[in-house]
Amino acid sequence: MPEPQSTELFLILMAAFAILVWWLVTARQLVFRILAACLAFVPAVMFGVAAVNKYYDYYQTWGAAVSDLNSQRAPAAPAPDAAARPGVRFGTFLHQTIDTGLAAQQGFTLKLGVTGRRSHLSRTVYVYLPPQYFQPSFRNYRFPVVELLHGFPGSPQDWITVLNVNTTLNSLVSQKLARPAVLVMPDTEGAPGVSLQCLNQDRGPQDETYLSQDLPEYLSAALRVQPPGRGWGIAGYSEGGFCAANLGLRQGRVFSFAGVLSGYFAPSDNQLADPRRLVSPFASAGQRRQNTPIDELRPLPAGQPVAQFWIGAGGSDGSDVHASQVFRQLLQLRQPQVPLRLVPGGGHTMFTWRFLLPQLLTWMTPRLAREAPAASRSTAPLAG
Repeated sequence: MPEPQSTELFLILMAAFAILVWWLVTARQLVFRILAACLAFVPAVMFGVAAVNKYYDYYQTWGAAVSDLNSQRAPAAPAPDAAARPGVRFGTFLHQTIDTGLAAQQGFTLKLGVTGRRSHLSRTVYVYLPPQYFQPSFRNYRFPVVELLHGFPGSPQDWITVLNVNTTLNSLVSQKLARPAVLVMPDTEGAPGVSLQCLNQDRGPQDETYLSQDLPEYLSAALRVQPPGRGWGIAGYSEGGFCAANLGLRQGRVFSFAGVLSGYFAPSDNQLADPRRLVSPFASAGQRRQNTPIDELRPLPAGQPVAQFWIGAGGSDGSDVHASQVFRQLLQLRQPQVPLRLVPGGGHTMFTWRFLLPQLLTWMTPRLAREAPAASRSTAPLAG
């Protein structure tokens, strides 16, 4: 079967539409003309959906699309016990027995329901444990963590089904270009059609608190990972890029490294649903400035920690390039060397972020591993 972005699929849809239109024109009986008109609507709509999918380089395979849709409907599983050990209590999740031998080769993805102690938000969180998590030589190693934030519209599983972050990380580690890390992919919106920009909303959801305090605290207790700080990074694309930039500046004691892929650097109004409307997340202009990355850097005290940044964007998207260059220039007051990677011909699309992801992981994961405490670092038998 032709894949979602293949030329063959577009040709099939065009041919089906042409045949049905021919039937519509030549049919003598009204009932057949009505039937042909209704049926012609199907390939026309599918062609439009496929064109949008190809433009944004979203789903490359039918498997990715089906996996994305199915995972949205699956219930969240409870988190593992904090005292669990790989291969012992990790035996059952989502009503299945985990093959720890297979996990030691491919890793394992958990789907958790995490409720924040401070924010009281309950969100779905995907956690990818790399193969090394299950290997004996890493039994005493506390892994660094990269918190990955999706865009809007979007969902956390897009990191897996569309950007292939799990397999990308494994491939880079096998080539000794990256270090093993636990990948944390939270739902940053809470509901379809909602855009919250990872902010603490005025009289609303406290998303910054959830992402920078509740979630790191919970996972560092439940899993064998580094505590928040030197061994934690954050990254995101599009709206998630804004989140990474904002939290990287505001939460430098939690996140030591930040990656921004086609992000923006000034918040907009949030989009809510039921009814659909735009709402300001701030009670004052001062709060807006405190959450505007291009305004945050200047008044920050010299000794206040901020994350070290890596920035990427599509070279053909002029607004993304300009915003990234301005933010980079401001960052260089504190971080003299800020990597900026531009993808030739890339836009604000999954193609760009898929291209940038290996470069981001190659830059961030070795630095996170080096920041891990020496006692843990000595148990990791991989070259830097």
